Amino acid sequence: MGVYAGLDVSLDAVSICVVGETGEMLWQGKVLGEPEAVKAALDRWRDGLARVGLEAGATSEWIGGHLVDEGFPVVCLESRHVKAALSAMTVKTDRNDAHGIAQIVRTGWFKTVHLKSAAGQRLRTLTAARKAAVRALTGNEQVIRGLLRPLSLKIGAVTRVRFEARVRHLVGTDRLLLSVFEPLLRLHKSLRENLADLHRLVLRAVRADPVCRRLMTMPGIGPVTALTYRATIDDPERFRRSRSVGAYLGLTPRRYQSGEVDRVGRITKVGDGDTRTALFEAANAILRPTTRWSSMKAWAMKIADRQGVRRAKVALARRMAVTLHRMWVDEQDFRWTAA
Repeated sequence: MGVYAGLDVSLDAVSICVVGETGEMLWQGKVLGEPEAVKAALDRWRDGLARVGLEAGATSEWIGGHLVDEGFPVVCLESRHVKAALSAMTVKTDRNDAHGIAQIVRTGWFKTVHLKSAAGQRLRTLTAARKAAVRALTGNEQVIRGLLRPLSLKIGAVTRVRFEARVRHLVGTDRLLLSVFEPLLRLHKSLRENLADLHRLVLRAVRADPVCRRLMTMPGIGPVTALTYRATIDDPERFRRSRSVGAYLGLTPRRYQSGEVDRVGRITKVGDGDTRTALFEAANAILRPTTRWSSMKAWAMKIADRQGVRRAKVALARRMAVTLHRMWVDEQDFRWTAA
């Protein structure tokens, strides 16, 4: 008889519920949020466990990855499906969530989420850290611009390298303003140096990865986009067809069909938002007049003539996602012509 376990993972603790083949509860409890504690709680059912389910999240990859290494049949569940399945419960607790997840994996009515490899998770951490540094630096510049605007001091369009000199020129010899903006400018310099350090790490990782170097043969794909795509897909073999990558990244249109109603809407925007944004920016770069002509650019320009540039960029981003996966699987560089 098969046994099924549901885990509701939080930062400090994990609620566990074990049910039988017919749905009867065999055991329920809470352990520390550590892989060893979860493993110890599940060991007594190791021989009969058919599935161990947990919802996708930041800590689920850590605990789920350790359980997979220990030989447990772990499945990571898509968060939207779990939320919809558990929405019928009137009382939401960690115990009830664990019980609901156990019933979901017992019935098999769920969609699995890929657990990233250790290497893929490290690359993902690098790209996320660089993005956080970009946001912090941009936020610092916006604060300085906002503080100067009421004083009728406008910075205008200026590069980040010249930003500090421009602010000092506007402030001049005013001692009060110098004392106010000096700490912010020191923070700006520190953030700019830290961003440069993280960007060098990205370049080093891309230089050492043959997959990223191959992806960069496509126009519009730079080091950051290549590494972001590489970390998100992680294992190309988990997609049977390359065109499934477009739907995985939320670049396919929504659809609602019921009876005589059949509506096609905008893209779903599910999946990884950072990768979707990076591909959209790459598509924007391809459609620039200065970008070298290619069969992919010609295809997108035809769509732009018929349906507008915005839709052409979305369609091109989807095609780029599919083509990058095909290049990765076939180990082929980008071909500039259709021949």
